[in-house]
Amino acid sequence: MLKSVYQHTVQQSLTISGIGVHSGAPATLTIRPAPAGSGIVFIRTDIQDRDNVIPARWDHVADTRLCTVIANKAGATVSTIEHLMSAFAALGVDNAEVDIDGPETPIMDGSAKPFIEAMDRTGLARQKAARKVLVIKKTISVKDGDKEAILSPADGQYFGFEIEFDNALIGRQKYIHQLKENSFRGEIAAARTFGFLHEVEMLRKMGLARGGSLDNAIVIDGETVMNPGGLRFKNEFVRHKILDAVGDIYLAGAQLIGHYHGIKAGHAMNNKILHALFADPTAYAIVTLNQAPETQVAAPVRSAAYFGEAVPVGA
Repeated sequence: MLKSVYQHTVQQSLTISGIGVHSGAPATLTIRPAPAGSGIVFIRTDIQDRDNVIPARWDHVADTRLCTVIANKAGATVSTIEHLMSAFAALGVDNAEVDIDGPETPIMDGSAKPFIEAMDRTGLARQKAARKVLVIKKTISVKDGDKEAILSPADGQYFGFEIEFDNALIGRQKYIHQLKENSFRGEIAAARTFGFLHEVEMLRKMGLARGGSLDNAIVIDGETVMNPGGLRFKNEFVRHKILDAVGDIYLAGAQLIGHYHGIKAGHAMNNKILHALFADPTAYAIVTLNQAPETQVAAPVRSAAYFGEAVPVGA
């Protein structure tokens, strides 16, 4: 279950720079504290002539080709947000403003680990407001051919995934993860995005993968991993699919209390399951966590902060 009944934001602003994996363009983002109840929002600082604020929500997803893209009604977009959203979900960041100077989040090493490490350096601030969670009340699923995404009731946060590739290196992999901060750090956060060498030219013709390299993705040539260090986990591929799902499902706007399971799914299916969920009011409930003294989670206070009490990320 969640470690705290309180909402959290980042303790202070922090800046991360890198390149966009699809655009190949330099990208800098600054994560700033945000008031309780405001959620996660992206702000395109390079756009000044129209609305540049984009809520990180399922109903703002505009594209799901190889990454998750959010947009507002004015046409401002931010792509490849899923790894950062996954880090927010795992650490329990409910509210944050993400200033970004271009259309794509930096890919870093292709995982969520660099984002977690950046937030570790500043810590989080506990806020006075109670946290709201998304409780799955009945099983709901979406299918597209052999792809499927399922949300079902559970007493905690669970993410399962099954993949199958016609490639001996990957083959069929299945993994189930109970989402807790420490287990996410050890089992999921470092799992990198992956792709096949023979697909690179096609993707680049589509305007994708222009910034992709061995520094930010696992690249597979036949049955060989081209990256000098090899894999970080034997089943790194399915672990990364869980990383993506954690980030995509966090676009629900609240922590999930339930079990997500994906079968050969991707960003498109992850967004479809949220659309299906919110289309059925009997399938879910938004619940405010109990703040009774016996349920409060103690956390070591480090210093006072404008948006709440500052505590370490690990608290």
